[in-house]
Amino acid sequence: MEEIIEKIVLNKDLHAKWLNTLSFMENAGARKISACEDKIATSLIQLKHAAEEHRHAYYLKKQISKLEVTGFDFYKPETLLGGQISQQYLHRLDVLASKYLKSQFSIVGQDLKYAAYLFVTYAIEVRADELYPIYQNILSKHNSKVMVKSIILEEEGHLEEMILQLNEFDKNWKVHSSIVNGIEEVLFRNWMDVISDEIGLHEFAE
Repeated sequence: MEEIIEKIVLNKDLHAKWLNTLSFMENAGARKISACEDKIATSLIQLKHAAEEHRHAYYLKKQISKLEVTGFDFYKPETLLGGQISQQYLHRLDVLASKYLKSQFSIVGQDLKYAAYLFVTYAIEVRADELYPIYQNILSKHNSKVMVKSIILEEEGHLEEMILQLNEFDKNWKVHSSIVNGIEEVLFRNWMDVISDEIGLHEFAE
């Protein structure tokens, strides 16, 4: 991952696409959280998460202006890295996680939506806790004007909040989260492979 992100950061056009892709994914996450909200029983934490993910999407999009590039006003496919894999990443995780959770808890409707919100968001926060610090270290190494330190701090807080909610949901949540996180790991590796090929690096490997 470090090699991939470093090559991206050293090329302003790739870097702009990377930021736009991260912005797209943060925005998709915010929309997913909002879609999982109950019309009545929506918690303060859910509202906070949706608002902060939207703000992350906005912040990342604004960072593109520091690269002095144009053409990134929207999330057009040609302005993203990873193509359809990036566009479908979160949706695929949500679908696969929902199928697993439905089989384990025998829940449907709003209950399933809420369970998916908990486990999918947790998996994404675990990933964010890994990816953003690596990205920031590379930005700092190359004295980039782009910064993601504020996002790192908020994502750490999100992870703690998700753990609290998962503890309330099911005492054995770690067993199920390991499965959902495993699904996310496969999707993430596929995503890195596609981006690696797109920017001309060797296939992603641990």
